Amino acid sequence: MKLYSYWRSTTSYRVRAALNLKGLAYETIPVDLTAGAQQAEDYVRLNPGKGVPTLVLDDGTVLTQSLAIIDYLDAVFPSPRLIPEEPAQRARVLAAAHTVALDIHPVNNLRLIGQLKSRYGATPEQARDWMDHWMTEGFNALEPQLSDTSTFSFGEAPDLADLCLVAQVYNAHRWGVDLSPFPKITRVEQACLGLPEIAAAHPDQQPDAIGS
Repeated sequence: MKLYSYWRSTTSYRVRAALNLKGLAYETIPVDLTAGAQQAEDYVRLNPGKGVPTLVLDDGTVLTQSLAIIDYLDAVFPSPRLIPEEPAQRARVLAAAHTVALDIHPVNNLRLIGQLKSRYGATPEQARDWMDHWMTEGFNALEPQLSDTSTFSFGEAPDLADLCLVAQVYNAHRWGVDLSPFPKITRVEQACLGLPEIAAAHPDQQPDAIGS
């Protein structure tokens, strides 16, 4: 498999972690979003959304959107399972994952921040304030959803919610979000990074990371 990825992309981080947890071999192909590589004609043919990640299977099948990719991986390679089968638990995990992937991430996307700056003249300080506001709003919604007692978000093994959470908290550190009001989120991040498979998916460990 080939994973088209950008080192700082939180959506790519989710998929790298899922692939690693399932022990699947893949080749990382960097797509430099800051240089506009996602706009290249050959890449747009793979991913018309002009984003990352894109996963190309060994038979040439192209998959896009991180949650859809992880859902596919869970269906085809079910061990370890990242999306529970039991309906109520599945709904809880998906709700937490969606809080990150659908509520927090879209309004903090690189493309959106670029529009704030170019179209509306936002300063770097205003862009940072925007990022911090929406991440804090999202974490306020996420924190009470998580288990009070388990190691990870909902149990003793990572699931889809954990992969979304750990990637978003990376972004929160980058933008200076105060995480002290969120002890459960902090606990889960530490548990995730304690796993070699997720630690290896961290942006700083990627071949295209600046300074790597």
